[in-house]
Amino acid sequence: MSSTSLATSPTFVNGDVSFWFREVGVPTHRPALPGDVDVDVALVGGGYTALWTAYYLKQAQPDLRIAILEKEFAGFGASGRNGGWLSAEPPGQMRRYAKAHGQEAAIAMQREMFSSVDEVIQVAAEEGIEADIQKDGLLHVATNAAQERRLRERLPSLRAEGWGEDDLIELDRDQLAERVRVAGARGAQWSPHCARIQPAKLVRGLADVVERMGVAVYEGTEVTEIHPRRAVTVHGTVKATYVIRCLEGFTAGLRGHRRVWLPMNSSMIVTEPLPASGWEEIGWRGAELIGDEAHSYCYIQRTTGGRIAIGGRGIPYMFGSHVDQRGETKTATQLQLQTILRQHFPATEGVAIDHTWSGVLGVPRDWCATVHLNERTGLGWAGGYVGHGVTTANLAGRTLRDLILRQHTDLTRLPWVDRTVRGWEPEPLRWLGVRSLYVAYRAADRHENSGLRHTSVIARAADIISGR
Repeated sequence: MSSTSLATSPTFVNGDVSFWFREVGVPTHRPALPGDVDVDVALVGGGYTALWTAYYLKQAQPDLRIAILEKEFAGFGASGRNGGWLSAEPPGQMRRYAKAHGQEAAIAMQREMFSSVDEVIQVAAEEGIEADIQKDGLLHVATNAAQERRLRERLPSLRAEGWGEDDLIELDRDQLAERVRVAGARGAQWSPHCARIQPAKLVRGLADVVERMGVAVYEGTEVTEIHPRRAVTVHGTVKATYVIRCLEGFTAGLRGHRRVWLPMNSSMIVTEPLPASGWEEIGWRGAELIGDEAHSYCYIQRTTGGRIAIGGRGIPYMFGSHVDQRGETKTATQLQLQTILRQHFPATEGVAIDHTWSGVLGVPRDWCATVHLNERTGLGWAGGYVGHGVTTANLAGRTLRDLILRQHTDLTRLPWVDRTVRGWEPEPLRWLGVRSLYVAYRAADRHENSGLRHTSVIARAADIISGR
């Protein structure tokens, strides 16, 4: 099979939410909102952020009346479509937090991210949520000279942001090969603060847990408008002391929010199970997560079923902040991901693609996640995770708990609380800008793959323009 043609299995599926939900089954919808109701907290959206917030609020104050309002079903969005990285990244946000709030604030935020990885693992164990969790860490792999140089040059700033000697370890080519053999790899950095998960199992398990705790989870209930103390849905109005927006990449679909966060498209493919000979050649015996250092970036996991799931940016943005809710992926994007897969792991050359899907993540204009609560209006939000929401949503849930309960804690003093940023540019500037930037990043990758020994000036210019 050639990487220039798409190799699909007889059972190939495009879209249908995700492979993760294909494994566990798309759930039957819970009942919709029955009409107008009054609650203490209304959570708009049924993903990780809303579920974790509900979980921690109910733990702290069991008599709270909490309603989750979800257009489709819990986990339909990014929570059930992501790459399965429970990771403590991204470091780039910490640099911006440090610039605005000081180095100590950024270090505190980073340490909380480390702790949040273990918090998710602990809660899953305590609540009996089986989500294929295995904490073998994260490998950032350099496959050309420019990428290798970036890894090394970034290390001092990461140390300053709270990444200690045990938090980030440099690996040479041979040390990396002892964990996994990536074709053309020159070295890597390994962090223990990352675990492999099966996203749909985690989000379904968490939804079941909060429902048992007494949280009302209304599915098939689209929220069309949010106002102080109320959320308007297609089935009635929910009055609440607090209305918390937890829509992440779907925020742009809410009336009046089209320019708040950009819905960035990300796509994935997953292979058929690899034969034993393929795994022997790759040498990937653990559950480390793998990311490369390309500007266009990819994220990879080995599933419990012996498959490889790999994701990256295909067509990153649709005009007018529209999204394809069914998650179908264009052939060109599937080919792009298949090519990266074959390049990194030549042993997959004869292995077919079994499923492909897409989803959207929320991107603020400054690429930094935020948590906010306005006591006067009762309106709040959390999100803008820029693709690192599996862990960050847990930290957001605990932070929102403290803000809603009016507790002044270390979490409510973190630098992302009440962070404000301007909205994205109006169309067509938004579409032209995003599409042009990703054309530039791909050109920079080609430039660096041709033998350049330092980061391409194209990528440096794109970073400045994008605000990354």
